[in-house]
Amino acid sequence: MGRHLSLMAGLTLIAVGAMLSLNPALAADEQVDRSRPPALGPPPALDLPAVERHMLLNGLPVYLLEKHGVPVVQINLLIRTGSTADKVGRTGLAALTVEMLDEGAGERDALELAEAIAYLGADLSPWSGYHDSGIDLFTPLDKLDEALPLLADVVLRPSFDGEELERQRLDRLTALLQARDEPRSIASAQFNRALFGADHPYGRLADEASLRALKVEDLETFHNTYFKPGNAALIVVGDVTADAMMPKLEVAFGGWRDADLPATEVAIVDQIERRTVYLVDKPGAAQSEIRIGRIGAARDTEDYYALVVMNTVLGGSFTSRLNSNLRGDKGYTYGARSRFTFRRAPGPFLAGAAVQTEVTDKALAEFMKELEAIHSVSDEELVRARNFVALRFPQRFQSVSAIGDELTEMVRFDLPPDFFNRYVQRILAVGKEDVERVAAEYIDPDHLVIVVVGDREKTQEGIKALELGSIQELTIEDVLGPEPRVGE
Repeated sequence: MGRHLSLMAGLTLIAVGAMLSLNPALAADEQVDRSRPPALGPPPALDLPAVERHMLLNGLPVYLLEKHGVPVVQINLLIRTGSTADKVGRTGLAALTVEMLDEGAGERDALELAEAIAYLGADLSPWSGYHDSGIDLFTPLDKLDEALPLLADVVLRPSFDGEELERQRLDRLTALLQARDEPRSIASAQFNRALFGADHPYGRLADEASLRALKVEDLETFHNTYFKPGNAALIVVGDVTADAMMPKLEVAFGGWRDADLPATEVAIVDQIERRTVYLVDKPGAAQSEIRIGRIGAARDTEDYYALVVMNTVLGGSFTSRLNSNLRGDKGYTYGARSRFTFRRAPGPFLAGAAVQTEVTDKALAEFMKELEAIHSVSDEELVRARNFVALRFPQRFQSVSAIGDELTEMVRFDLPPDFFNRYVQRILAVGKEDVERVAAEYIDPDHLVIVVVGDREKTQEGIKALELGSIQELTIEDVLGPEPRVGE
């Protein structure tokens, strides 16, 4: 046994010696600077194939990107209408209409449709937002001819079955009931309402009355009004070509007829005039949910890239100022973040965290300190933030589904065809003066909303001592309305 170990040790020394002789830099420690991490190389540029733009005979645009090598296909159908089209007293109509699309379509009921999709190894997912809705289909290439008619049925021929509607309604009423025990949901609802107002599409909330008012006829009318080829787009990514794909899409969607659409406009909301604190009482809460923010920017702002870099410094990464302070230095929270939500109209800027109840006032003080300090950044922070954004960008294109999501964003906001290939270049071009300029313009600590959801008896004295502004005390019912009746 001893001779065996000696032999192995000898062979190891020989191997190490051979490595050192082949690489003198390893043999001379003085040639390797071990006092600092290796320097980062330049961020890799993204070089996506060209996005082809085609059109069906009925005017439905098709955006296609070939990605060969794996025999799968992602097809996203985008509808350029979302909850901003909900009528007064019918909040939740758009979301419920889209959610019902795959609850029975064509000749199949909900269960039969789900079984057909699962049998193919495919995935079909409806989604909805403020301005847009859609249905995303992922399928193996050899099942495309069977999966595509299912997508067409869901988009063009949904059943809107009454029993399925009642099940979906019950799910939503139950979710409203559960939200009353979720400080995060309460904080988000009050934050949006305080910023945009209860009647604005960005601030209104579906309640029991609006959900119970929705009928099958409302869903059918919404679908017949907004699901039109002139209000839609198809995004296709995968192991296909236009020559092979376009005839299939023509068969599936060529009978879809266009029509005029009613105008849907979203009012631009005035900026917050003064700092206001909203304390929502959640007795016994172990943590306080904090939301701080103001009106941000629309997606088409010329400041987009500078805002992305600036927010990365402030609260958009794990090593950001907010997280390093409130989590790393103070230990008040598991994570503090900030973000700009870019929409067609200016969306919110938000900074927030869930903090321990006993340090709620101290955490607010640190938030305010960082919001003041972001008006100045160092050269090192700037370089680190730009590299963070640039180096992470290519991972957003690792699968056909991920690429489909990115292309859907491109179509949603009418971004130029070279947007993705130039993204890294534009991020790296953001200068220190750009970051400080947008920080001064968009981060004004004297004009913002502060929402705290937690045990008010334990937190309000410390919060009042900070003198952050006028304080409004609210109950959960003030925010979410009366407790919904479930099962009646």
